[in-house]
Amino acid sequence: MKKNGSVVEVFSTNVQGEASARELVEKMLALFPHFSINFDLEDCDRILRVKGNGVDAGEIIAIVESAGYLCRLME
Repeated sequence: MKKNGSVVEVFSTNVQGEASARELVEKMLALFPHFSINFDLEDCDRILRVKGNGVDAGEIIAIVESAGYLCRLME
């Protein structure tokens, strides 16, 4: 989804707790400091939203999966 040059990618994950979500967000923000990254763990799909210019869905998926979680791009 494009808006004002930014892209928003939405992923479903199996991240469970706030601490795990916070660690993943911190890890991604260290690599992509200009992105807006957040989880919605209340959603049944444990949504991860990443907004920014040049979001690489494959890279985001690799980071989440390297931490031991499932992650897939939602259409």
